[in-house]
Amino acid sequence: MSKIEILAPVGNQEMLTAAVFSGADAVYLGFSGLNARSGAGNFDAETLKQAVAFCHGRGVKVHVAINTTLYGSELSAAADAVRAVAAAGADAVICQDLAVGALCRDIAPDLPRHGSTQMSVHTLEGARKLKEMGYTRVVLARELSMPEIEHITKQCGIETEVFVHGALCMSMSGQCYMSAFLGGRSGNRGSCAGPCRLPFDAGNIPEGMPGRAHHLSLKDNSVIDRLHELQEMGVASAKIEGRLRTPEYVAAAVNACLAGREAMAYDRNLLERAFSRSGFTSGWLDGKINGSMFGTRSELQAAETKKTLPALRELFRRERQRVPVTMLLEIEEFGAKLSVTDEDGNKAVAYGDADPQPAQNDPTAALQRSLEKCGGTPFLAQKIQIAMDEGPWYLPGSVINEMRRQALDSLLKKRETLKPWAVQAYTLPAMPVRQNLPKRRLKARFEQWEQVPQDKLDGVEYLILPIAQAENIPVQWRSKTILELPRAMFGHLEEDTARRIAKTKDMGFAGYEANNIAHVKMAEGLPLWGGIGLNITNPLAAQEYANLGVSELLILPEVKDTDMLAIAPTKAGKNLPTGVIVYGHLPLMLTRACPLQNVTDCAHCNRQGTLTDRKARKFDVRCGLGVRTIYNPVPLYMGDKPDALAVDYGVAYFTQETAERAGQVLDMLKKQTAFDGEFTRGLYFKGTN
Repeated sequence: MSKIEILAPVGNQEMLTAAVFSGADAVYLGFSGLNARSGAGNFDAETLKQAVAFCHGRGVKVHVAINTTLYGSELSAAADAVRAVAAAGADAVICQDLAVGALCRDIAPDLPRHGSTQMSVHTLEGARKLKEMGYTRVVLARELSMPEIEHITKQCGIETEVFVHGALCMSMSGQCYMSAFLGGRSGNRGSCAGPCRLPFDAGNIPEGMPGRAHHLSLKDNSVIDRLHELQEMGVASAKIEGRLRTPEYVAAAVNACLAGREAMAYDRNLLERAFSRSGFTSGWLDGKINGSMFGTRSELQAAETKKTLPALRELFRRERQRVPVTMLLEIEEFGAKLSVTDEDGNKAVAYGDADPQPAQNDPTAALQRSLEKCGGTPFLAQKIQIAMDEGPWYLPGSVINEMRRQALDSLLKKRETLKPWAVQAYTLPAMPVRQNLPKRRLKARFEQWEQVPQDKLDGVEYLILPIAQAENIPVQWRSKTILELPRAMFGHLEEDTARRIAKTKDMGFAGYEANNIAHVKMAEGLPLWGGIGLNITNPLAAQEYANLGVSELLILPEVKDTDMLAIAPTKAGKNLPTGVIVYGHLPLMLTRACPLQNVTDCAHCNRQGTLTDRKARKFDVRCGLGVRTIYNPVPLYMGDKPDALAVDYGVAYFTQETAERAGQVLDMLKKQTAFDGEFTRGLYFKGTN
């Protein structure tokens, strides 16, 4: 059984040293400007080479995160980043955007690709699709239980990586738009402002007293005591979250993971003092998803961390000896030679600067003791051989020490030699700007059939409804209805969705809407549209989805109007339609945890409720299909701007509206009139950071 990899976060050079010296098997770090932690120190082309040399010299792998959604103007920089990663000889690229995956494939085909947790892969079919696309590892969603992880790991055919310690996002990674729409800082772009850590009250609150609770703030995850179980089921990598934290935090987590991997005890209290939020939770892994998962960080905890820092620094004050070497010391009358060889076949040689002297007693034991003193280096003398021509011969300890130092220094330099990945010539495809904007078509999306205003659908090209509503949709409407596949399919929902696809594919529906990479595989060969969950933000990603069989693509509502101009995918020489949401209370969060469980339980809940922020704004929460969706209080509206966005169709995204209200909104959209209440233009004219 292979040992599970301990994968540590690195936000700067000091964290890199702490992670490596404390014993991590691998590190992950961000490429500047294109990763999901823009606030970390991150690495550019030159400092990445230095980091890879430092790590590879010590037997540590380096995974480089280029895991944000990209805009078209950033694709050239992303291509350069891929070339830089290949030139550095890093061990993998962590991708969210299909554009990054495509650039890796086309520029450095042998460079391994890992699917980021931002891809929202949480099912077997999602992992299998990544394998088909050439990915070698999938970073699974954090919301999975132990049986769900095992189910995917044992059947997907590629490596799996699981978060075992660190902060938890309230929302499913890649499916959170709260920071973007409330503050213009996109989590998908690496600039999340962490609004879930601010006060949000669940349920009813006294008038004028909002912002007293933190019902969107989860405790930090810690399942280090289960590492040996994850290892036994075949998980390849145990990931520690925390590129924005400290070297001391990294060292504490790595040290605990090394013990947890061996099913040994570790100081959990020390780990908690390093950083926690009201303690830790293992709710996802244990399948205990309730109010006990929520917590905040107190001033007392911050003070405890400050006191603990000196003790934690001891964990990485000296380098851990981890690289086994074989030493051969050869002594003859006129000189001495020390050869040091590592497991990869690298060899270094050093010669003594003094002639050996005849020894009265056998010096072998003393020579071995001198040679095995490799402290302060990454090397561990696993085997020592001493060969003497006649003799015995004596050499002073200072001579042996200098030979050892020279040989190990030379060996480390050889190990630090970069081994770039082969790259091939690549030119970004032309990205034509749309010149003649077509007359925008209209689609209308509803949560359930009862919301559909059947007398107001003139001019609506297609209806979009969840696949679970299929049997409620009258036969006469099916040819104009697209069945929406669920963004989250935890538990047995993937199997349920697969059964529903099989059942409905011959029932006369227009097709299906994909909201996860898994859907591309599940609905392969069927008419397929792209929904909000795909996070399409640039022309290359759009083209990749088109190549995978998606025929119409919804652009993520974080994309600015000017960036939409170049998103024009084609198939068989024809342009494929793109669209945007033109009305709707946007889904800001998709979460498996339930904030309402802080004030009630499922038995006493009607599957909906509200959250109130510190400004007394009300956010609707709806429960369904094993997840909760939190909606923006203010609807987006673009009906009176018919020519503002360069797309083929608009989607009226109905969620909470009655049939009567949906009809009113459809009338406004068709007549292109001003909205009749408070609304927002979203990010279409502002964009995000």
